[in-house]
Amino acid sequence: MHSMLDKPRSNRTIQMSENYKKVQNRNCEFFPCHKGIPEDEFNCLFCFCPLYTLKDKCGGDYTRVDNKKDCSLCSRPHKKNGYEFIMSKINETVKLGSDF
Repeated sequence: MHSMLDKPRSNRTIQMSENYKKVQNRNCEFFPCHKGIPEDEFNCLFCFCPLYTLKDKCGGDYTRVDNKKDCSLCSRPHKKNGYEFIMSKINETVKLGSDF
């Protein structure tokens, strides 16, 4: 019996779904942690936003509390197309990490 992995990479046809773009953890004690997003659309994939380090250039709906960035009211990563939003800016965070 042969598997897909036995074939040379160039001969493989892999059909990708888009399931990797959304995760829900309905067992989380905070679910849903942001109001105003329909529960069936809520995305927990970026529970901690990887764009936080971009500070005021993250593109999210953050506020300032005691002169510190507060993302608790931002729902951009959790809404529909949140994955695409994060991925459109992720290279900026990677660049920050590579500057060390």
